[in-house]
Amino acid sequence: MSIPSRVKIVEVGPRDGLQNEKQPVPAAIKIGLVHRLQDAGLKEVEVTSFVSPKWVPQMADAAEVLAGMERRPGVRYSVLTPNMKGFEGALAAGVDEIVVFAAASEAFSQKNINCSIAESIERFAPVVEAARANGIYVRGAMSCVVGCPYEGEVAPERVGYLAGLMKGIGVQHVGVADTIGVGTPRKVQRVVEQTLKHYELDDISGHFHDTYGQALANTLASLEMGVWQYDTSIAGLGGCPYAKGATGNVATEDVVYMLHGMDIDTGIDFDKLVDAGAYISDFLQRKPNSRAATAMLNKRAG
Repeated sequence: MSIPSRVKIVEVGPRDGLQNEKQPVPAAIKIGLVHRLQDAGLKEVEVTSFVSPKWVPQMADAAEVLAGMERRPGVRYSVLTPNMKGFEGALAAGVDEIVVFAAASEAFSQKNINCSIAESIERFAPVVEAARANGIYVRGAMSCVVGCPYEGEVAPERVGYLAGLMKGIGVQHVGVADTIGVGTPRKVQRVVEQTLKHYELDDISGHFHDTYGQALANTLASLEMGVWQYDTSIAGLGGCPYAKGATGNVATEDVVYMLHGMDIDTGIDFDKLVDAGAYISDFLQRKPNSRAATAMLNKRAG
């Protein structure tokens, strides 16, 4: 299969990137980040999640952030909704898309949400049904598709099983997420092959963590299969809680730099993207976790 000539980036930094930050990030800063991302040309932004503030205090201001943003025509804003209460919050806030999530690992599912994979899908069924009845697009995130911090390697067939369950409850698009970043190119390709048994190529995206430095290689491996949609996080925001000190999400700047170098169109202005990453990194008082951004900022300073 030929490599796509255009790639769509789904920016997950404001949600997946910031959710584990210990210091509070004010709503105004989150809104400023979303504005800078859309100024850079991003058309898909995962803004926040409607979850219990007890479990994820960083996302307690979800409604405030969505209400305070300047929404651009042609930009799709998504939020994570783990249950009906979360969905009702998302509906009231007028989101375009919701994200539901389940693990390909039974052990992770039990440790994370205290139920089996099949039970987790049953919980999401009414959320998916309600979203689609209200004309809201439903994306599913399949976590731990290559490896799990509790049970080690995950068989690709488990991912196929999960993709089938998601398809069964009406999830329209699935993301193949290497949550702990242990994947390597062939392993990722096997997982995509299993997902393709249930979803069309246009309804699959990659979500690769860079814990072992494999995220760009895994992106390239899935590009070679024709996958043209990827979740990335500005400035590499979002650590991996299961690998101490390790990087988490692959940096948007690094992926975009690679894609542009391959003459693949993203619709993103790289300079403005670097500015957006510098903005949030300056607030967090640390350097961007992106090699491309670091190189660009050093070049500017020089």
